[in-house]
Amino acid sequence: MIVDFSRTLEQDQHDMIFKETFEVYQKQVEAGIGKWTPPVEERPSTLHRAMRYSMEAGGKRIRPVLLLAGHDLYPSPIDPMPAAVAVECLHTYSLIHDDLPAMDDSDLRRGRPACHVQFDEATAVLAGDALMTYAFSLLSEAYADRPDLAVALIRELSEAAGSRKLIGGQMADIIHEKNDCTAEELDFIHLNKTAALISASLSMGVMLSGQDGENLPLARRVGSNIGLAFQIIDDILDATSTSENLGKIAGQDTINDKNTYVKLHGLDKSRERAREVTTEAVKDCQKMKGDTRFLIALIEWLEHRIN
Repeated sequence: MIVDFSRTLEQDQHDMIFKETFEVYQKQVEAGIGKWTPPVEERPSTLHRAMRYSMEAGGKRIRPVLLLAGHDLYPSPIDPMPAAVAVECLHTYSLIHDDLPAMDDSDLRRGRPACHVQFDEATAVLAGDALMTYAFSLLSEAYADRPDLAVALIRELSEAAGSRKLIGGQMADIIHEKNDCTAEELDFIHLNKTAALISASLSMGVMLSGQDGENLPLARRVGSNIGLAFQIIDDILDATSTSENLGKIAGQDTINDKNTYVKLHGLDKSRERAREVTTEAVKDCQKMKGDTRFLIALIEWLEHRIN
């Protein structure tokens, strides 16, 4: 029997190009964090050390990578890196506060002690507060020569992070802890606590390229579906993976009696739903102008990630 390896070789090359591109974006983000985050030498050094400790903890950098990828769909001379760092500041603040004893009470984040464990609870609260406010300060300063753009970016990020979305989703998550939760209520939590910031990351990248009109609503929809799929996969991994693979304590959702896709729908239906929203994201991505191959590969990779 003659075996046709052409598809396998083509897929291997595709995967290699995606991995290399993703790593380039990640390295750019790490360099951007080093450049744009306040230095530890600046007073008060303890606060800035805690901010950098959490910002430099690694991770996949999905949100800033999405922003950079969105910008590269329609390359422009505007530097997207300050916005990418601002998004990661906002995300990192939410993780610091998520881990606090009053919230999820998690001692591990990205494979090392959470901020409140490494420092103390008060410092962690202030480090999170400082990162949140610094995100908007960075946007206003870095794009001061383009005031309309600066306002649009600040509006997009603040709406994603506010009481109706990220913080509202966190509040709903707390309200429904240890209480029954409908499928609609769980989607509200996931679409706001997680997906809103992921959606804003991609749409901000498109804004930085000067592409609004039909591309911006598409970017928001693509990002929202990426975010929903991301959180469903997170729910699955929390129930099936190990702390070593996750870089945080596995089974934390069960320990805290949280409502998750796995708890409400079971593993099989959760995987099916993740596939559905991933497919929707890819279809909308294909409607966007520009070279969307990396973005589509990223969407598909996220569905099959192991941490």
